[in-house]
Amino acid sequence: MSFSLRPYTPPDFTQPFLADAPDVCFQPTPFDGVAPEQYHAMSIFPEYFKVNGTWLLAEESRMDCVAVYENGKIIVREFRLLKKGDLIAIGRTEDGSQGIYVHANGFSEERELQEVFAFRQGRSRETAFSKDYNELYEILRHDRDHGKIVWVLGPAFTFDKDARDAFSKMIAGGYVHALMAGNALATHDLEGAYLNTALGQNIYTQKNQPNGHYNHLDTINRVRFHESIPAFLEKEHIDNGIIYNCEKYHVPYVLAGSIRDDGPLPPVFGNVYEAQNAMRDQIRSATTVICMATMLHTIATGNMTPSYRVMADGTVRQIYFYCVDISEFAVNKLADRGSLSARGIVTNVQDFICTTAKALGL
Repeated sequence: MSFSLRPYTPPDFTQPFLADAPDVCFQPTPFDGVAPEQYHAMSIFPEYFKVNGTWLLAEESRMDCVAVYENGKIIVREFRLLKKGDLIAIGRTEDGSQGIYVHANGFSEERELQEVFAFRQGRSRETAFSKDYNELYEILRHDRDHGKIVWVLGPAFTFDKDARDAFSKMIAGGYVHALMAGNALATHDLEGAYLNTALGQNIYTQKNQPNGHYNHLDTINRVRFHESIPAFLEKEHIDNGIIYNCEKYHVPYVLAGSIRDDGPLPPVFGNVYEAQNAMRDQIRSATTVICMATMLHTIATGNMTPSYRVMADGTVRQIYFYCVDISEFAVNKLADRGSLSARGIVTNVQDFICTTAKALGL
């Protein structure tokens, strides 16, 4: 049976509690970056606002932001981007009584009846993930041609030759439409291509190399000498790796900096809000997001990813969100967001990507 997206069922606005609901109230922001009192904070779910008797869907959303009425549309905006006079939706209820309705059940999902007392209801190393893997493969095949797949990677990925090669095949195969990571992922990937090590260890044998602790610094320094990653790849005759394949296949990547970064590499965002803007630019059109072995980047990405996407033809579809990590804490922390589409897989990410690439025939 071929894969099909779970259909979206919009609210029935003929129901009395919605048909008779008042228009939402808007109040202007008093200062730049400051919302009025009793502002409405957005969730991950589709939210509708009644304006002049018509329910308007916020087409792009992000949790913990506010709804701005602008040019006849509901625009979701971060507090830091508010300008004095922006019209902000007011109301702390979500049931339509203040002209705001949060539609949490738009994507019907089969749920098994659970007994009050039952084993293994969470996500752990003992959870069976076979079904999750099979569903993920179907989603990836679908969204390769009909969506946008965004990957969020931690540096553990680059420490293993097979995992690094497997993700390179994913890029070449069209299963990566954008990549988000930190300075370390790109640094150690380029180190692997340049010196065949990651943090001074051979990426295949794992043997430490003489003075290997210099290798990642030498790599960063050489990239900075060439003034850009593309120039480094060309001048040093690099022909493998994750970043190399992103450049080769024109896959955009966002490297968000950290206070602990070495160097960093030239394209790394040192300003956290510039990094956040660049990440959100990629998330705005994402339909599947897969985060692996990077808790802080995963939480940041999860915070800016709603459970739905309004497509170009006006249809509403589900966003699929996966967190893959060896740490049960990291996986379950994301799942606690309450997203209908969030899936956690507790496993070694190096094994995960090798398994996934093989399953996709790469």
